[in-house]
Amino acid sequence: MAQLIDGSAIAAKVRAEVRAGVDALQSSKGFVPGLAVVRVGEDPASRIYVNGKKKAAAEVGFQSWELHPDADITQDALVALVRQLNEDPRVHGILVQLPLPKHLDADAILAAVAPEKDVDGFHPLNAGSLMLGRPGPRACTPLGVMRLLAEVGCDPAGKKAVVVGRSNIVGKPQALLLLQRDATVTLCHSKSDLAREVPLADILVVAVGVPELIRGEWIKPGAVVIDVGMNRRADGKLVGDVAFASASERASFITPVPGGVGPMTIAMLMRNTLDAALRSGK
Repeated sequence: MAQLIDGSAIAAKVRAEVRAGVDALQSSKGFVPGLAVVRVGEDPASRIYVNGKKKAAAEVGFQSWELHPDADITQDALVALVRQLNEDPRVHGILVQLPLPKHLDADAILAAVAPEKDVDGFHPLNAGSLMLGRPGPRACTPLGVMRLLAEVGCDPAGKKAVVVGRSNIVGKPQALLLLQRDATVTLCHSKSDLAREVPLADILVVAVGVPELIRGEWIKPGAVVIDVGMNRRADGKLVGDVAFASASERASFITPVPGGVGPMTIAMLMRNTLDAALRSGK
C-alpha cells in the first residue's frame, strides 16, 4: 500500500523556510519582498486562488497587493498596468491570474511582465531559459512536484519518468525539470498509448484534467505517483487524474487529491518571489 505524500505539510515547511528568508532579508537589507497579483474580472475560481495567495503572502511576511481591474479592461490598459508594476521598486514579483477574459491576449500580457519579476515562470525568456538549462524562475507547479519528490527521497537520476499532459503550465516544464535531474523522460498526450507508456514509469506525473484517467492496474509496482489533476465528479467529490484507490495498491508513494500538489503551487510561488527579491538586492 502506497504512502501518502502530504503536500499540505510539505508546503507549510516551504512557507516556514521562506519566512526565515524574509526575516533574514529584512534584517540584512532592510526590505521585504513585494508580490503584486492582477485579477481581471470576477471569475469565482480566480478569486479563491488569489485569496489563497494573499493569505500565504501575509504568512511569510511579504508586502502584497491585489490589483483588480474590471473584466472589460482593454488590452492596452492592462499592458500599461503591468508595465507600471514592472517599474515599481517595491514589487519584486508579478502574477497575472489566469484565465483572462476572452478579448484579452494572455500571451501578450504575460510577455509584458518583466522577466525578473515573472514569479510564475511563464515569460518566454524564462521558458526558454528552462529549455536551455539556464537559471531563471520556474513554473510553480512543476517546481512543487520536484520538491515533493525530494521530500520522499526520490532521486530522478537514472529513472524512467512519464509525464501525462503537455501544457505550457505543467507538462512541458515538468518534463524539462525531470530531464535536468537526469531522468529518462517520456511526455505523453491525448494521442499517446497510455496503457503502454504508463506501466514503464518509475515516476509518474499526471496533469490532464480528466477524472481518474489513469487506471490503477497500469501503475508499475513501486512507482512514485504525482497527481496534479483536480476534478469534480457529478456526485460532487473531488478526484484527481489517477484512480487513487487502485493506484495506491501498487505505488510506493502517491499524492492525494486534494492535499497533494495543490498546496505546493502557492508555496513555490512564495519561494520564487523571495528569490526574485534576493536577486534584485533592493
